[in-house]
Amino acid sequence: MKITYVEDLDGTDRDVTPENGNWRSRRIVLAKEGVGFSFHETILYAGTESDFWYANHIESVYCVGGEGELVNRETGEVHPIRDGMCYLLDGNEKHTVRAKTDLRMACVFNPPVTGREVHDENGVYPLITEDEPTPGA
Repeated sequence: MKITYVEDLDGTDRDVTPENGNWRSRRIVLAKEGVGFSFHETILYAGTESDFWYANHIESVYCVGGEGELVNRETGEVHPIRDGMCYLLDGNEKHTVRAKTDLRMACVFNPPVTGREVHDENGVYPLITEDEPTPGA
């Protein structure tokens, strides 16, 4: 059994904020834990818009607080995000998240991320495994 208090991740390599500062993700479970998925708490900050495309991963996201919109960039569909809403990107959909208020999201990735991934210009994480070197290193 492993116990993690999310605040204990503050300031560690599991506490990630992109250069644009739109969000913060604390990676609670990573590939190195060997359980077949990764689990993150992500805060998307009020007034921001973030484009994502997980071409190499399936992601499920559950909103535990806040309000926003999810835009499927492939179909143009817009869905409200609020506490209790869950979305599953099982087709690697390109999507945009617009945060009206701070959004607190619980995110699961399969295959699991290592924590070393960085979104590229398309919002994609590279597919790397725990035994591969960090891209660009």
